[in-house]
Amino acid sequence: MALRFEGKTALVTGAGAGFGRATAVAFAREGANSVGLVDMRPERLDEVAAAVSDLGARPIPLAVDLCDAGSSAGAVESTVGEAGGLDVVVSNHALMSWPVDFLDGTDDEWQREIDVSLTSHYFLARHAARSMRDRGVRGSIGFTASIDALGAETGCAPYCVAKAGLVALMKVMAVDLARHGIRVNCVSPGPGDTARSVDLVGEDQMRELRENGFPGVPLNRLASPDDIAEAFLYLASDAAGYVTGQNLVVDGGLSAFAYHLPEA
Repeated sequence: MALRFEGKTALVTGAGAGFGRATAVAFAREGANSVGLVDMRPERLDEVAAAVSDLGARPIPLAVDLCDAGSSAGAVESTVGEAGGLDVVVSNHALMSWPVDFLDGTDDEWQREIDVSLTSHYFLARHAARSMRDRGVRGSIGFTASIDALGAETGCAPYCVAKAGLVALMKVMAVDLARHGIRVNCVSPGPGDTARSVDLVGEDQMRELRENGFPGVPLNRLASPDDIAEAFLYLASDAAGYVTGQNLVVDGGLSAFAYHLPEA
C-alpha cells in the first residue's frame, strides 16, 4: 500500500511535544521525505528529530519564536531550502495561560495571547502560501484551533477569541487560495492528554483523568495526540482533496452534548 505522503515535505510548528510531535512523527511514518520541526525549546526538538529520522525522513529542526514575522519567513525558507519545496503545513503552536477572570485580565496578557495564538499563525501561513503559489504546489495548510473557538471556557477569554479568529482566518484563506489549488482547514481538539495539560492541572489530576475518564465528554476520555495527528493527516491527504475551509472538531462528542437531566 502506498504511503500517503511519500516524497512530500511537511512543516509542523509546536513540534516538540503533544499534538505537534505526534503529527510530525505521523508524517514521517506515512512517507514524508522531509519534516520541518519548529519549536521554541531546542531540547524538545532533539527528541522529535530523532524519532522522525528513525522513520526514514529528514528532520529539519528549527528553534525559533514565530511571533516575529521574519522568523516565520525564515522557518519556511529554511525548510524549502533544505527540502527543495513545501507541500504541507500544520500550524499548531499556541499559548494558553492560567485561567484569569475576565474582569481581572491585563492588557499585556490579552496581547500576548493574540500575538502567539493568532497573529503568528497568520505570518507563518502567509509565507507558506506564497511559497506554494510561487512553486505551483497544490498544498495543504492546517491550523490547530480548539473547541474553545465554538464557545467559552471560563477564565480563558484571550485564548477563546484567538482560536475563534484562527477559524475565521482559515475560512478566508481557503476561499482566497482556492484558485492556487491550496487547501486550508482547521482541527479543533477537545481536552487533550498533553504536556500543556499537565502543566495546567498537574500530573496527579491528569493521572486521575486518564484512569477514571473525563466527565462531560461522551466518549469519556481525553483526546490523545494521535487522535489529532490522524485528523491532520486526513485533511492534508489526497483523500481530502475536495475539503477546504472546514473546521474538523475532534472532541469525543463534547460539543454535541447539551445537558443531562438531574436525577429526581
